[in-house]
Parts: sequence; structure tokens; C-alpha cells
Amino acid sequence: MTRSRVASSLVGLAVAGVLAASAVVSLAAPEGDLFALRKNLRIFGAVYEKVVTGYVEPVEPGRLMEVGVEAMLDELDPYTTFLGASENARIDIMTEGQYGGVGLQIGRRNGRIAVVAPVVGASGSEQGVRTGDVMTTVAGQSTEGLSVEDVKTLLRGEPGTTVRLTVERAGTAAPRTLTLTRERVKLPTVTYAGRIGPTEQVAYVKLKRFTRTAPAAVERALRRLRAEASLAEGVVLDLRDNPGGLLRAAVGVTGLFVPRGATIVSTRGREDSVRSAYRNDRVPLVPEAPVVVLVNGQSASASEIVAGALQDRDRGVVLGTTTYGKGLVQNVRSLPHNTALKLTTAQYYTPSGRTIQSLGAAGTTDADAATGRTHETRAGRTVHDGDGIAPDVRVREPAPSALERALTRRSAFFRYANHYAATHDTLAAGFSVGDVEVGAFRDWLARANVQYPTRAERMLDSVRARTNGGARVEATASKLAEALEAARKTAFERHAPALRRHLAREILARYVPARRQTALLLPADIQATAAVELLQEPDRYERLLTPAGSR
Repeated sequence: MTRSRVASSLVGLAVAGVLAASAVVSLAAPEGDLFALRKNLRIFGAVYEKVVTGYVEPVEPGRLMEVGVEAMLDELDPYTTFLGASENARIDIMTEGQYGGVGLQIGRRNGRIAVVAPVVGASGSEQGVRTGDVMTTVAGQSTEGLSVEDVKTLLRGEPGTTVRLTVERAGTAAPRTLTLTRERVKLPTVTYAGRIGPTEQVAYVKLKRFTRTAPAAVERALRRLRAEASLAEGVVLDLRDNPGGLLRAAVGVTGLFVPRGATIVSTRGREDSVRSAYRNDRVPLVPEAPVVVLVNGQSASASEIVAGALQDRDRGVVLGTTTYGKGLVQNVRSLPHNTALKLTTAQYYTPSGRTIQSLGAAGTTDADAATGRTHETRAGRTVHDGDGIAPDVRVREPAPSALERALTRRSAFFRYANHYAATHDTLAAGFSVGDVEVGAFRDWLARANVQYPTRAERMLDSVRARTNGGARVEATASKLAEALEAARKTAFERHAPALRRHLAREILARYVPARRQTALLLPADIQATAAVELLQEPDRYERLLTPAGSR
């Protein structure tokens, strides 16, 4: 069969398949829409066939189809995306919190692919791979030139299969080559639960993702903490950097705190008349204890459902910074050949009737939200539409200084932690953030000749290069360079607390599991500390939940 006939047959089968599927939705779709669907699908198939079979140069059919699909979806919201076969692991992570792989979280550091964190108990961790190891080859391929996503794809696969990788470690002369067996890697939903504060009376739960098991995991954590001591002083639910997940998981987590039968979230689909309301169907585990929800700019979707529901019902105080602003609901629809479509199907609303979808964002379906409508919580407090969930108490982590940003660009904290681990077999007993020696870090930067110019220094170098010298210009530039160098020296002292926190985070990652890292870093966590202080001031907590006119 000729290439033309093969392509024609494939397009014909695709068109026939979609037309057959259209019969299934015919009851829900107007006849005019079905006619347009069939007509335009035939046109698309004909264009695709002509290009694949007749273009001046060979065209890869799969790639061309993928480009066409992505261009089509670009006309919609940023959350409706096509998932190729290699991306299907993302579906398992979003919904189940698991995937087939070796349990190594990776990233780019200093231009190389490095292990950011091994999952405890998974194949990589069990065979001694640790944070800071640099991957040089994976599955027989050099990692040079590969993206992080490329390497993730090589590491993942069917459980029971194997993958070989070579890693380099600071302080070790020879690289190590390992054969790791892929398995079903389960990512924790609750990454830490414990008691915090000076008296350790405040319960703290860090929820990382909203998978199917998230409500049960949070409930187990709270039951354990309640068995240790009363929850009367309060609960801190940490949703910072939680990108969301399943809507029903958000409903389940919220249901641990709000009355049975309470509306938690509602959704509106393609037709305004099609609405669904999700209510709590259980007796709450924590019906009365004060609650503080920690959020930031990376708290999205399901995290915003929980924060918005507790805020609207005046059930808890939201503390931190404004959330991401993603108020759209996606469903994953399976497609042929192990691909899938993550499709936006609805917009959700908090109990007061507000949407948290950011104003002006693609995919905002509620035109009225663009006016920034106001709503009232159950007690009568004013809340607003259209820009995520604004906290009741705004506590912002200090923005990184110019020095910290420059050091991060050069992966200096990461590299120093590798050096530290190579020269310290164990971590000192009772290690804390305050034990980190900024002076030792600075001395290492000089010995290792790590260059970390700040933005101002890079701009000065650019001006010098463009002006091509000149006595007057050079004299001024030299004075500026001296002033910048002096500022850098004092910056290490001025920003020592932030540098210690950053260094401690990296050093701890080389020695202790994630849960222990969180426990040791929490005392220096500005937002968590503010949450504890709020819960220890009951009068202030109650005032925040009382309408301004009633105080």
C-alpha cells in the first residue's frame, strides 16, 4: 500500500471514529453543532492527508498531528492540554499520587541534571542515590543536551522493567553505575504532620497534593495528633505550593472541618443551567477547633476550594499571600494510543458564590466576574471575585535579596551542600538553622572560585563593554564596581538569616528524609510562626472572623 493510501486510510478511520462518537453525544448537542463538527472534521482530515502525502519535504505524521492539536487547544484556556503517551504518568500523579519509575525527583543544577530528592523506600533511594548526585547517563544516553522532561521520560516506565544510570557525587572519585528496577512509586500526600509552637499544642498538617487518598491521609494525621493531645488550641493546614488535584478530594478534606450538609463548592458547566453542588456528607472530625490555612501564590485549584470554603463559612482564617487563581475544573478524557486530553469542563464557585479564576485569564467563563463583584461570608464579611483567594492575614516571606538570587542562579547553595556532605559523614546532633555558618559558606565560594555577579554588576559589565573604555567612563565604572563589592560584603551579614535558611534546607536534604527536614525547618518558617502566634491569641482570631461593623 502506498504512503498516500496509508495516510488516507488512517485519516478515514479517524474521521469515521469521531463521526461514530458524535452519535453518542447527539442527544446533548444541537443538530447545527453536529453538522459543523462533521464538516470541519472532514476538512481537517483532508488538509492533514494532503500535507503528509504531498508536501515538498517528508513530514512526520505524528508530530504534525500533535502540532495541529496543540495549536487548536491554544485557542482555549491554558489548562486544556493534550497528553502524549510519554506524559501519561502525569495523570497517575494528579489523580493517584503514584507513577511507574525509580522514585527520583530531578532538576537542573549548575547546567547539569541532578537528583533533587529521592522518594524514601523507592528503588533509587534503596540503592543509595541521594540528593545532590549528578546524572551523567540514563538508559545508555548522555544527559548532556537532554531536558529534565526527557530524563524523566527515560526513568519512568512499566513496573518490573529496569533502567541503568551513572551518577557522580562530590567527594567521590569514580562515578557509580546502577541498575534500578522500576516500580509503582507512591508519593506521600501528607508530607508532614506534627505539633508546633513553643508549647507544641498546635497541630500542623502539610498537604502536598489532592489525590484520591488525600482526605483519608489528612484524617489519619489529625486523629493521630488528637490522640497525642487536644486540638483545642488549633490546627494549621498548610496548602502552600500545593497545585491542587481532584475536586472531590478537596471536598473530602474540607468536610473534616465543616458541618454535615454544608455546601463546599459548586460548579457550572457549558450551560448556565447545568450546576452541581458538592456538600459535606460526613460528620466533621474537627468541628470547632480554630483553623488557620496557609496559602501562597502557588496554592491552586483544589487548594483554593478548601481555603475558599473555610473562609466563606468563617470556619478558619486564611494566612499568607494571595493564591494562584485557578477556578476551572478539568477532566482527563482517554484518547486512542495511550494518549489523553485534559479538558476544562466547568468553573467552580465557593459557597458565597464567588469565582477565584484570575481576572483576564484565558478561560474565564463568568463575564460578571470581570467586574470584581463582592460577596459576603456566612457571618457577613466581604470577599471578592476574580483574583484567587486573598488571605485574611497577609504574611509575606521576604523577597530574595539580589545576593540570594545571584547565588541561586549559580546553584551555589546546592553545590555547597554537596561539598558539606562530602566533608561531613554525619549531621551534628540537634542541627538547626542557626547552626549554619554563613562565613564558612562564603570562604568556600572564594576557594571554589564560584562567580555570582548580581544583576547590578552584570549591568555594569554590559555598560563597560558597550562604551569600549574611555578614561572618564572607566573611572566612574571603577568607583561603582568598588561600591558594589563593598555592598556585597555587607550583604552577607544583612541577609544572613535568609542565607542560613536556604543553606540549611539544602544541607538537611543530604542527610535526613523529607519529614525530618520539615520538622527542623519549621521553627524558622515565618508564615508558620505567624499562624501559631495567631492561634495563641484567641481574641484576635475571633475578631478576624467577625464583620467589621460588628466588632
